Amino acid sequence: MAPLEPPAAVQPVRSWLFVPGDSERKQEKALGSAADAVILDLEDSVALAELPAARARVASLLRSRRPPGGPQLWVRPNAPASGRLREDLEAIFAGGAPAGLVLPKVSAAAEISAVVRQLGGLEASRGARPGHTRLLIIATETPAAVLSLPEYPAVLARVPGVRQRIAGLTWGAEDLSATLGALAQRDNTGALTFTFQLARTHCLLAASALGAQAVDGVCTDFRDPARLQQELEAARRDGFSGKLAIHPDQIAAINAAFAPTDAEREHAQRVVAAFATAPAAGVVSLDGRMIDRPHLLQAQRILAVAQRDRGGA
Repeated sequence: MAPLEPPAAVQPVRSWLFVPGDSERKQEKALGSAADAVILDLEDSVALAELPAARARVASLLRSRRPPGGPQLWVRPNAPASGRLREDLEAIFAGGAPAGLVLPKVSAAAEISAVVRQLGGLEASRGARPGHTRLLIIATETPAAVLSLPEYPAVLARVPGVRQRIAGLTWGAEDLSATLGALAQRDNTGALTFTFQLARTHCLLAASALGAQAVDGVCTDFRDPARLQQELEAARRDGFSGKLAIHPDQIAAINAAFAPTDAEREHAQRVVAAFATAPAAGVVSLDGRMIDRPHLLQAQRILAVAQRDRGGA
């Protein structure tokens, strides 16, 4: 298997804001927000009868070539197994290549490979750079999806160009809950039940194994800032570097949660400086403690995010 890209080379997208593909009003509000990425949705938030209009609206937005400095434009098409994905992609690329696709209800790594093959042809037809369109995989929406996640690193490594396109993996509980017939996703203390903890953890581990970003799922109660804050603290603690959002009011908290604190930034600078004095060393001493290369990678990741924040990206 090819070596993983160092985490420090990746600039994580902190906030990913869903907006219906057929709502101009909501899209303008989302595009004026501080979200790092806006996801134009052609799936769950669009009625089937409105899908042609939503496709046209999304293509128009992509064609408009909005000025730089705003959110990245991503699109969530319909799922690979829906029978509507090919038409979604052809309509999207009629407007231009988006920054990426948020691919829903992926049940196996082979579905990702098939989408990548389609993207190559579509990019060529629009004159886009090969590999331009990245993928954020919603990787836990079916039982088969959760069970297949450990296979991702080995399976995707065998298909040229796939791993390079995967920007990240994210997880969702709503569709999985409905499929299982689960009455609740959390216990009476508010903690995720074991099944949903398992899905979240598999997503996190598979993303790390691929060298991709791990993005936490949505906080569905957008009127409960305390709940959102709890989820953000848990996500950052465990290694997620971004979070999906369903309302612009969630963006400020998400961006703040994934920004390094002054103390974290200062410590990371000192870790990097310590290794700079002994570049060939695998272990160095700092404040009476031995630190090794994983500490250096974490410090580089923190400083990369801090640099992105200072640049206003």
